[in-house]
Amino acid sequence: MLNIRTDLALEARELYKQDARQEAEVPGVEVETDGQEELSVTRVRITSEEGSNAMGKAMGNYITIEVPGLKNKDQDLQEDVCRVVAKELLNVVKIGKEATVLVVGLGNWNVTPDALGPKVISSLMVTRHLLEYVPEQIDKGVRPVCAVAPGVLGLTGIETGEIIKGIVDRLKPSLVIAIDALASRRMDRISTTIQIADTGINPGSGVGNKRMGLTVQTLGVPVIAIGVPMVVDAATMANDTIDLMIDAMLAQMEQGSAFYETLKNMDKNEKYTLIQQILSPYVGNLMVTPKEIDTIIEDVSKIVANGINIALHEGINLDDVNRYVH
Repeated sequence: MLNIRTDLALEARELYKQDARQEAEVPGVEVETDGQEELSVTRVRITSEEGSNAMGKAMGNYITIEVPGLKNKDQDLQEDVCRVVAKELLNVVKIGKEATVLVVGLGNWNVTPDALGPKVISSLMVTRHLLEYVPEQIDKGVRPVCAVAPGVLGLTGIETGEIIKGIVDRLKPSLVIAIDALASRRMDRISTTIQIADTGINPGSGVGNKRMGLTVQTLGVPVIAIGVPMVVDAATMANDTIDLMIDAMLAQMEQGSAFYETLKNMDKNEKYTLIQQILSPYVGNLMVTPKEIDTIIEDVSKIVANGINIALHEGINLDDVNRYVH
């Protein structure tokens, strides 16, 4: 598969099919798509080791919610996305209605594109302490939820996985939900795509900074990962831009051009590697994010948080959330 950084299973599938030049589905991978162009849900299920190796992803379920209009700050659309996130999350949450859930906000709150996790925690309905100390004041159907934003290794000197493992061993939750900012290979998926996976998460893998994984194998409890792409690799973006430019130029030429035909037929791995080599001396492994990332993080974090809120607490709707979130 192309050596292009992405955390999205949907993109891994696209890249595999593109590299293999085939229309048939990836072996050991099942795909189901629902919804319409303005709000679509793609469910990718990796069922075998062959599919896992082809995709570079662990076996399990990967649900991708794509909403191109999410950048337009449409409140009705944002509420619809909250409900879709909740619905899809419920499809992979396999625990009792009163079981404790630990929500982990991964990332560095000092770096805006990496602050999604901590921002989600700030909008979460944290209820474990309330059910313990003032249960009579809590609505029926509210489950115990606790949350933590552990920071990153560079801030704490401790592997995030080690911190979470200690908390899990102490509190013994039935489920961990980990939220993290992801990397995509396409700019149009930045902040408009939400991925839910029941396979856990390897923080930093999409930007080449893989840390200790948060999985059922490392923590001893099921881990659901929720992520939103916030950055794209500059070399990937340049590669896609060149492809679009070549296609446009060839379309405008009556007889084509040998130079552009040569570029078009150049192996994508070779082209990507060439661009990376050209950029690296000047900018290193540059990751790109939109200039309005501050606003994007605020909006998307509330969407993800409210999706989690209404999924975890039976009978709670969006109007009820504000009573619990300060």
